[in-house]
Amino acid sequence: MITLAERINGQFLDVKKAIKERNPSVIHDLAKKQTEAGATYLDINVGTAAADQEDAMKWLVESTQEAVSTPIAIDSQKLSVIKAGLEVIKNDVMINSAQGDPDVLDTYMKLAKEHNAALICLTMNKEGIPQNVDTRIEIAAEIAGKAMEHDVDMDKIYIDPILFSIPVDQKQPAYMLEVFNQIKLISDPSPHITVGLSNLAQGTQEKSLICRTFLAMAIAAGMDTALMDVLDTELMDTAICAEMLLNKQIYSDSFLKAADRKSVV
Repeated sequence: MITLAERINGQFLDVKKAIKERNPSVIHDLAKKQTEAGATYLDINVGTAAADQEDAMKWLVESTQEAVSTPIAIDSQKLSVIKAGLEVIKNDVMINSAQGDPDVLDTYMKLAKEHNAALICLTMNKEGIPQNVDTRIEIAAEIAGKAMEHDVDMDKIYIDPILFSIPVDQKQPAYMLEVFNQIKLISDPSPHITVGLSNLAQGTQEKSLICRTFLAMAIAAGMDTALMDVLDTELMDTAICAEMLLNKQIYSDSFLKAADRKSVV
């Protein structure tokens, strides 16, 4: 499956400290380890680690590119921070993310087209995050329509229905599976489906188990991408095993070792 490695994020104390001290060795190490673990993209998020988020994003992108050539996902809710990252990008890139308002989508679709970037779009708008399946699917359909309007290849579009944590709403996993199934029907070809997997288990004591179990269920329902902890070997193995059981990976006694961990579902 397509994996976005989550660790280069200013919310983590080691990365926050590295940003403040401009210490590239921490970023180099995380970039190399996550690449070796099979990350398709390295997600880069400044978080609240710097007052000047634009400058910090440039530094993070440049530091990451010093260590690896792995594609980067520039992660911010601020357009100015996204643009700052794009100014220094050298490799394939993903923009993470755009809300589902028509005017916002117009801006981000043009930006994605200009930079030949993949684009994650959230099923939320100015009214907030919908609490029902139908409204999220309506926004997903709007996203797909805007991609076609701007001549953005559907293979570049990733729809994120926004996964809440179990302690906040225990109905979320079953709810998401229905959303995944319907997103697959909004266009042909359909867009990719992604979530921030770690969000599901925030505030729980069994984070890895919860994420592993939902990941297998979600892959079976059509999700093919996730922002996740690629350094969790059991989590990555779960994705490979789920794909094998769905006949998307070839079985052998050594299928875990033989699997291409960067392969697309």
